[in-house]
Order: sequence, then structure tokens, then C-alpha cells
Amino acid sequence: MFTGIITDVGIVRTAQQRGDMRLTIDCSYDVDAIDIGASIACSGVCLTVIDKGTDPGSSGGWFAVDASAETLHCTAPGQWEQGAKLNLERALKVGDELGGHIVTGHVDGVGTVTEWEADGDSHRLLIAVPDAIAAFVAAKGSITIDGVSLTVNSVTDGSEGTVMGLNIIPHTAAVTTLGDYAAGRSVNLEIDVLARYLKRMEDMRSGA
Repeated sequence: MFTGIITDVGIVRTAQQRGDMRLTIDCSYDVDAIDIGASIACSGVCLTVIDKGTDPGSSGGWFAVDASAETLHCTAPGQWEQGAKLNLERALKVGDELGGHIVTGHVDGVGTVTEWEADGDSHRLLIAVPDAIAAFVAAKGSITIDGVSLTVNSVTDGSEGTVMGLNIIPHTAAVTTLGDYAAGRSVNLEIDVLARYLKRMEDMRSGA
């Protein structure tokens, strides 16, 4: 379980195609405090640490994870390549502050950035939402984009689909990968878990 509050930006050091994709990710975490088998959200994808280490003379370290073919198929293309930046968040501990919202680390769909424009000191971000999850996105509701907990400002439904609008403050742009966004970029989306359950309940009541 996560909150969508990013605590580090990692860089994919190596991406090796084996039975699964073995990723080695550089980070600034104290990897001695990370257990093998621990969960780390990597740009919104919950992955399991299978190896870790430090480099001589480095203040940070690295950890390794395996991304299955299913994970690669269901997440944004390009983010698992060598040199790619990933938003990182370690799993919640009991008693941790819930600063964002409840995030599971399971990607529900891949959106596409249609606009990333300066708006005062902040940026206006527009993302085209896949039809399959459009009903779960609501103004003033929560959404997770590449692992970042954000509030939806607006939702526009049109003939070409649904577009949501968000405001990205300078701090968020600076401490996550969002500051690197541009139109055309694919992003991982996770809907609010409460919306998922409410939709299921509605479908059951209506017999859908």
C-alpha cells in the first residue's frame, strides 16, 4: 500500500530481457534498510525487490526488480528503458502519515499527455483518459499519475473521449518526473480505489 507521495526519483541503470524484464534502478535510498521482498512503487507500479547493493564511493545505492510481460503490457511504454527516470515510493508502514490518498500500485490504464503548459508558477496538465476508466475520474477526486497522488481539477467528455485537467505546482514538478512531461507522453494511471468499489457496487445493484 502507498500514498502517492514520491520520496525519490530513480534511474533505470540496466534493463535486461530474461524470462521477465530484470531492472536495476539507481536510487538515493539507504538500501541497507530495504529488505529483499519489499515492495517499491516505481512510477505507480508495485514491484518486488529481489536484489540490492551499493557502489563504492556512492551515497546512494541500487535495487533490482523483475517486471513481467503482463506488467510491461499494461504500463506506459518507454519507462522501463535504460536511463529512464522513475518516481519511487516505499510501501507504507503502520503509523506513517497518509499525505496523499490510498494507492495500491496497480495500473488501471495508460493515458496520454495532450497539454503541458505554464500557468503562472505552476503548469496546466491535460491527459486523455482511456474509455475503460473514464467513468472513474471525477473533478475534485483523486488520481495517481506515474505514482504521484494528484487532485483532478476538471473532466471534459467529448466525441473524441475524456480529458482530465490538473494543476501541477512547482514543488511537485521539481521532485517527480512530471517536470519532464511533454505532449504525447504516455503515463500510468491508477483510479481512486474507492471509486472502483463504488462502481462495482453500482453494477451489482443494476444487474450489469
